[in-house]
Amino acid sequence: MSAFVHLQTIADLFKFFNLTKIHHPLVAVVDFSQVSEHIIEETTVTADFYTVMFKTCQSNSVKYGRKIVDFQDGSLICLAPNQAIEMDTDSEALENMQGWGLFFHPDLIRATSLNDKMNDYSFFSYEISEALHLSDKEKQILYECVLKIQAELQENIDVHSQTIIVSTIELLLNYCTRFYGRQFITRKSSNNTVVVQIEKLLKEYFKKSDISDSGLPTVKYLAEQVHLSPSYLSDLLKKETGKNTQDHIHFYLIEAAKNILLSTRKSVGEIAYSLGFEYPQYFNKLFKQKTGKTPVEFRSLS
Repeated sequence: MSAFVHLQTIADLFKFFNLTKIHHPLVAVVDFSQVSEHIIEETTVTADFYTVMFKTCQSNSVKYGRKIVDFQDGSLICLAPNQAIEMDTDSEALENMQGWGLFFHPDLIRATSLNDKMNDYSFFSYEISEALHLSDKEKQILYECVLKIQAELQENIDVHSQTIIVSTIELLLNYCTRFYGRQFITRKSSNNTVVVQIEKLLKEYFKKSDISDSGLPTVKYLAEQVHLSPSYLSDLLKKETGKNTQDHIHFYLIEAAKNILLSTRKSVGEIAYSLGFEYPQYFNKLFKQKTGKTPVEFRSLS
């Protein structure tokens, strides 16, 4: 049975890693080669802060979302507050661990423009199998950002410190967005397979006669069918087609609605219920938003 550890503060993090010399209560950079072996049993760790972690090691000793993290080639994972990661007692892995971790509490950025942008960094919601695999050049660019933050933390904190640290964190996250964009491109072949799968799933879903019972398909449902996280799937589809998952759902929904409107004399209310809408007015609003016409207006044009 594994132990459970919840880290509330940066001080808790340093205690967990047996580290000293905390330079700032809300942000820290950790050199994993300096972390001593101390985990005596499999441990599930959660935290109240953001984690950006790059590691390389000769064997796998970390699990996230119940999946083994392959750090042998080096990959980057980003965790939002309260996401769980599992660490085991593989001493060989810990002895050979290299890399760095950037940890920052939401309070560090709460009164800054970065706070408003955090939802845009959707990779904090990705699964570990969707980790960012970096080229040597990309590793160096991120590492330089980390070194700048580390250097700033080792200076005497003044009125400019938070601005410089937060802006450098934002720069690092913007690079992560760019590098994920590159990864989507290099995985274009497999991504195209996912697009085809999603289109097939939606076509089949809207052919079913029991949509009124099962309800409209959700982003979470589609993501589960192709074994991806909802955020990663939406970003993948956006890159490949220009439309996110919800846009794809709406497209096939409206196409199904058009077919029913033109091939039957069902009332708009009946059509709305048959397509999984609880309230017909929501269907009317979405149809008008997507086509520029109400269902009645569309039917009258045929």
